[in-house]
Amino acid sequence: MSEPTLRNTQAVLDILFHNTTRLFAFIVFMLLFGIMVTLTVASIPALQTFGFHFFTSDAWNPVTVEFGALVPIIGTIATSVIAMLIGIPVSFGIALFITELCPPWLKRPLGVAIELLAGIPSIIYGMWGLFVFAPWFADHLEPWINDHLGNLPMIGSLFQGPPMGIGMLTAGFILAIMVIPFIASVMRDVFEIVPSMLKESAYGLGSTTWEVVWNIVLPYTKVGVVGGIMLGLGRALSETMAVTFVIGNAHELSTSLLMPGNTISSALANEFTEAVGDIYSSSLITLGMLLFVITFIVLALAKLLLIQLAAKEGKEA
Repeated sequence: MSEPTLRNTQAVLDILFHNTTRLFAFIVFMLLFGIMVTLTVASIPALQTFGFHFFTSDAWNPVTVEFGALVPIIGTIATSVIAMLIGIPVSFGIALFITELCPPWLKRPLGVAIELLAGIPSIIYGMWGLFVFAPWFADHLEPWINDHLGNLPMIGSLFQGPPMGIGMLTAGFILAIMVIPFIASVMRDVFEIVPSMLKESAYGLGSTTWEVVWNIVLPYTKVGVVGGIMLGLGRALSETMAVTFVIGNAHELSTSLLMPGNTISSALANEFTEAVGDIYSSSLITLGMLLFVITFIVLALAKLLLIQLAAKEGKEA
């Protein structure tokens, strides 16, 4: 094959490769657009019937055909916030220990253990939560919470209620256990890519481990850290089976985290197969669209945070 012919062939292959990868990228947008359109169209009957009141009502009665999304929305947000409040510090501590403090002989077994936790099916977490964690929680931790936190001003109402073991706080703890392996794995991986020269230079100047992590490791890996946190938050927002086992699945609005509640995912899992009538089915699909929108908003806020961090870093430089 002559050189001009070879160049032409390579140019054609390069164009083909470029357009093929572009197609793959646009498939993502097409799928996203298709899902959003499908959810929106299926949600129209419920939105036409209830209007904006659907998002502010705590009613959920299939018999009288009254539906509202307030309880699942609050349950989804509350359990996810609890999971992240517990999961982020614990994951950070795990990743920090593995990368900076762990003896070499323990790094691999500990890393494998974290990866095994990430691979456990959610239904196993749910069964463990219902049969092991919830009874222990009701017998030991919830009475302590009632006695020591239930009388606090302003926030005491969040920790009052009968020690049943199931509820939004229990679901938050289970979600925290589930998201910790994901966040910790990502944080560990990004912490390990920090050049050793940077850390050794900081140690040579007399910095402590915490100073090295706070001033060297975290600034260098902030994008990956935020990405890991968003991965865990996405898992917490959309988790279904584990939450369904331990949250109580009650469409009742309560100020107490110890009381049963509901999330969007658990409501869909429990009721979608039993939905009778267009309004009932449309209301459930509207809940699914809400979860889609909430996830989109969370990702958008994370992107804005990264942009602000990058801009601040540029100004400081």
